[in-house]
Amino acid sequence: MKETFQNRFGLITALLGMAIGTGNIWRFPRVMAQNGGGAFLIPWFIFLFLWSIPLLIVEFSLGQKIRQGVAGCFSKVSNGKMTWLGGFVVFCTLGIMFYYSVVTGWCLFYLLHSLTGKLFTVSPQTFWDTFSRSGLSPFLGHIAAVALTVWVIARGVRQGIENASRIMIPTLFIILILLAGYAFFLPGRSQGAAFIFNTDFSRLADYRVWLEALTQSAWSTGAGWGIALTYACYSREQDDPVLTPFTTGFGNNSVELIAVLAIVPTLFSFFPLPEVMSLTQSGNTGLTFISLPSLFQQMPAGRFISILFFTALSFAAFTSLFAMFELGVYFFKDLGLARSRAILVMGGLAVLLGTPSALRIQFLDNQDWVWGIGLLLSGLFFAMLMRTMGMDTFCRDFVPLDSKFHRGVFEIIVFWLIPVEFLALIAWWFAQAIQWDPSGWWYPLRSFSIGTCLLQWGVLLIILFLLNHKIFQRVKKTYA
Repeated sequence: MKETFQNRFGLITALLGMAIGTGNIWRFPRVMAQNGGGAFLIPWFIFLFLWSIPLLIVEFSLGQKIRQGVAGCFSKVSNGKMTWLGGFVVFCTLGIMFYYSVVTGWCLFYLLHSLTGKLFTVSPQTFWDTFSRSGLSPFLGHIAAVALTVWVIARGVRQGIENASRIMIPTLFIILILLAGYAFFLPGRSQGAAFIFNTDFSRLADYRVWLEALTQSAWSTGAGWGIALTYACYSREQDDPVLTPFTTGFGNNSVELIAVLAIVPTLFSFFPLPEVMSLTQSGNTGLTFISLPSLFQQMPAGRFISILFFTALSFAAFTSLFAMFELGVYFFKDLGLARSRAILVMGGLAVLLGTPSALRIQFLDNQDWVWGIGLLLSGLFFAMLMRTMGMDTFCRDFVPLDSKFHRGVFEIIVFWLIPVEFLALIAWWFAQAIQWDPSGWWYPLRSFSIGTCLLQWGVLLIILFLLNHKIFQRVKKTYA
C-alpha cells in the first residue's frame, strides 16, 4: 500500500512548505514596496483566485485521483499525447531546484555566521563579496543542502517530509510573528505601517502593478509547478481537493503579509522613504544578504534578530527544496525506478547540475530567469491538459463542483483566463528583456535575454517531444 500523509495537518504543512519559499520573505516585501505598497495587495489577492487556487485545485485533484506523478497524469489524461508537456513541467521545476539548492546553502551559511557572530565582524558588502566570489563556500553550502534533502526524502513521506514540515512550518510562522512584533516596537514603525496599509488607488491604473501581482502569485504559491500534484499522490481519500488548495493559497499569502509586517516597518525605522525605496531596488540578494545584515548590525539585539531571520529563511528554503526534490523522485518512479534508486539519481543530478550555479552566480541568475519564466508555461500546460480532459470529465471523475455557477466560473478561469494571463505575462517579461538589452535581447548567451529562454526551452521541448512515446510506454508499463 502506498504511503500517505498521516493526517490533514501533515498534508497542509507539507503543502505550505512547498509554497512558502525564500521568495515569500525576500521578494514579496521588495516587490510590494516598488508597486504602491497597499495598492499592490488588491491585485495580488485577486490573482490568488484567478490563477493560483484554480491551478492548485487542478493539480491536487489529478494527483489524488490518478495517483501518478506529473508525467503519469499527463499521459493518463491525454492517452500519451501530452506526456512531453508533463515532462516539461517536471524539468522546469527541477531546473529551479538545481540552483535553489545553492540559494539554500547561502541561507545556511548566513545562519551559521550569524550564530558565530562572524557576520558582524565586517561590512555586509565585504562579507557577501568574499562569500559569493569564493566558489568553495557556495559549493559546500550547495552540497550540504542536497545532502540534508536526500536524508529527509530517504526517510519517506511521513518520517521525512511530513515530520520536517511539522517542525519547520509552524516554527517559521512563529519566527515571522516574533519579528513582526519586534518591528511593532521600533521607532518609526507608523511610517512603515502607513506605507503598507494606506492605499493609493491611482496606482491600480498602472498595468505593471497588476502584472507584478500576477507574477508574484504565480511564483509564490507553487501553482503549476507540479509539486501539489505530487504531494496529492500521498493524500488520503478524505482530503478535500478544493478546501486543501484554498488553505494552501491563503496560508502562503498569510506568510507574505507577516513578512511584510516584519521587514517594511523595520526598514522605515532606520531609513527615510527614499532610502527604503532604494534598498528595495537592490534585488533579492542585495536586500537579503547586504541591506538587511547592515540593518542587523545597527539595531538593538541585532545578532539575535539575524539568527531568527536566517533560521526562518533556511526553513522556507528547505521545505521548498524537499518538495521539488520529491517531484523529481516521483518522475523517476513513473519511469519504473524503485524509490531508493530514484533518490540516488536525483541526488546525483542535484549535485552535478547545481554546481555551475554554485561556482558562478551569473549562471544562477540565468537559470533563475529561464526557468522562472518557464513556470508560466507550466501553468499554461495544465490549462491545456484541462481542455483536453473537458469540464464534464473533470466534474464527474475529479471534483464534483456543486453548482452550475461554480462550474461555469471555474471553466472560464482555467479554459480562458489563465491562457490570457499567460500571454500577458510572457509578453510583458519579454518586453522588459528587450528594454534591458535592446541590442542583445535575442542573443542566447546573455543572462536575461529572450534568446536564452527560447533556446533552453526549445532544446528541452524538442528532446521531450522526440521521447514522448518512449516515456509514455515506460509510464504505462510502470502502472500496468
